[in-house]
Amino acid sequence: MTGKDDVATLEEELPLVELPLDAWHRAKGARMVGFAGYHMPIQYEGIMTEHAWTREHAGLFDVSHMGQLGFSGEGVDEALEVLLPSDIKGLKPFRQRYSMLLDEEGGILDDLMVSRLGDGAFDGAEIYMVVNGATKYDDIGWMIEHLPDEVVMNHMDEQALLALQGPEAGDAMAALVPGTAELLFMQSGLFTWRGVPLWISRSGYTGEDGFEISVPADSVQLLADALCALPQVKPVGLGARDSLRLEAGLPLYGHDLDPRVSTIGADLGFAIQKRRREEGGFIGHARVLKELADGPGTKRVGLTIEGRLPAREGAQIYSGANLVGEVTSGGFAPTVGAPIAMGWVSQPHAALGTALEIEVRGKRIGATVAPMPFVPHRYRRAKS
Repeated sequence: MTGKDDVATLEEELPLVELPLDAWHRAKGARMVGFAGYHMPIQYEGIMTEHAWTREHAGLFDVSHMGQLGFSGEGVDEALEVLLPSDIKGLKPFRQRYSMLLDEEGGILDDLMVSRLGDGAFDGAEIYMVVNGATKYDDIGWMIEHLPDEVVMNHMDEQALLALQGPEAGDAMAALVPGTAELLFMQSGLFTWRGVPLWISRSGYTGEDGFEISVPADSVQLLADALCALPQVKPVGLGARDSLRLEAGLPLYGHDLDPRVSTIGADLGFAIQKRRREEGGFIGHARVLKELADGPGTKRVGLTIEGRLPAREGAQIYSGANLVGEVTSGGFAPTVGAPIAMGWVSQPHAALGTALEIEVRGKRIGATVAPMPFVPHRYRRAKS
């Protein structure tokens, strides 16, 4: 048995942790499953119903399993620019960016959101970061190893995290916290609701307009009840969250992203701003700069699929007799009305419109490299 297998076996044997809203989910009829070490709601009324509700109205997701981290101390920007390939020095207060942790070979250890705080949020921390739930303890260990002693990192495990997503999320949020109506995509701020401090960003993981709300865990049920009392809002589980993000062309860490793959091949080069590309200086920069110059060997692509049979993670992708890639996410897309997938293929087969085949249940089905997102994003941006 390898060390990796040992870790996997240990994780399976560890008891699952309950989220602050565990009883709330069960009272609403949620089907609970193990995910990232937690009991998580996968669905309430059904994945298709919840998916459609979020596309048409507003779905409330409990994402409290995610890791919320605060950073402060002398030289915090410089220290984080060693860990992250993004421009932290240029990040203005109440703004956030998508970024990644990279290893020394440029492989992706995690993808994350990073914000500059203001108004004394989180006891005066300067930078706020949200990392994936399944990797948060590995991320914390990696950052402790690489941050200087002058920088303090605080794992804010007393905070819960909710995501409100959908075209009616703005109206719903404004009904409770009117000031949030002023936020645009990737902006954030500190708000107060019934005396409870809320750090709210206008962002999410569905391709829809929406918000992510950091709230003290002892107040999260009060807030969840207030949101779900609004006519626009219903609770939505992990199942619909996955189908929504796939339609939006958004990668899932541990499936579409992992340490074997690169930022440029993953089509995430937008997270590395011009100054960082030119200066380097971050862990893993050699591979990033090489692939910016020469191109990656493999690329993450979207795939439309002929017929009605979905291609799932692990399905092999062929060009004629040649194995050229593998599906990393796939399923039926309710909004599209057809199966779609995301996968990695060798560079010569990554061009839009390339005809490929995917092996599903022992037979080949036709697929075509397609642009992502499959469903247009509807973020609330500034009017040009």
